Amino acid sequence: MSSEELARKLQRRLDEEQHDTKPGSPPQTGADYDEPPPVKPATVVNGDATSELTEKLNRRLDIHDGTAKPKQMKVFNPYTEFKEFSRKQIKDMEKMFKRFDSGKDGFIDLMELKLMMEKLGAPQTHLGLKNMIKEVDEDYDGKLSYREFLLIFRRAAAGELQEESGLMALARLSEIDVSSEGVLGARDFFEAKVQALSVRSKFEAEIREEQEEKKRMELERKQRRAAFKELQSTFCS
Repeated sequence: MSSEELARKLQRRLDEEQHDTKPGSPPQTGADYDEPPPVKPATVVNGDATSELTEKLNRRLDIHDGTAKPKQMKVFNPYTEFKEFSRKQIKDMEKMFKRFDSGKDGFIDLMELKLMMEKLGAPQTHLGLKNMIKEVDEDYDGKLSYREFLLIFRRAAAGELQEESGLMALARLSEIDVSSEGVLGARDFFEAKVQALSVRSKFEAEIREEQEEKKRMELERKQRRAAFKELQSTFCS
């Protein structure tokens, strides 16, 4: 049985069940069905439109049966999850995201992405735009969240994007430099981390030296003051 036929039967089954729930609907009998209810297929995400439809229908059926698991909302902190970027870089990406989120709903949809790529001077076809979203669309909602938007720059900095892809064009033309502090691969990533730790250790060592120097100077000052008072009491006695 093809996936398209299976999807149609699943849709018909959903429509019949929704019809049963309406007041005054006549009872359904076995004769009303031209065949037994189909078994819900396993979801296979392969980028095909039919598979996407099947996945959505499966979700609807789970909700109707009361077996759907609620989606857990996670608190997203870009500064802790994307530690390879500086605060300035993340803020620049956030400004760019908000600038092209014309609907102000916290997402960049297909038309907003189309406008973004045109503004950047790298217009894409409708299929190209869909493929751009698909590459980082982790929740399969057909649009880019702020976190998925940051994934573009992470993958660009890590060298995980194809040179001729729309996402690479977006990252390259965005005026956000991720090459200096971003990663160019796993090796460069760890080297950057080691260098950052070294700089941090040196900075902390300098602070400790300054604190020790202040303590030493304060101790010498107290000792001189004590010696002066002792000398003063000797002359005054």
